[in-house]
Amino acid sequence: MIRTVEAMIDERGNVRLLEPVQLVSSHRAIVVILDDPAGPGIHESALLSEQALAEDWSRPEEDAAWSHLQQAR
Repeated sequence: MIRTVEAMIDERGNVRLLEPVQLVSSHRAIVVILDDPAGPGIHESALLSEQALAEDWSRPEEDAAWSHLQQAR
């Protein structure tokens, strides 16, 4: 079974897994170095604010404010 685990690699090449991994024996791994910088990016920020925005956007006042953009049924 192939499993994907997020990790951070520092300037010296040290790999730190961002979640615990339990294995019964040694395994091979492939490391892909991504171009984006370390730290929270736009995707994490969007996910962190999603619940708060969903609560705000689900109010009747919001539906009324944007109703002119709805297609006529």
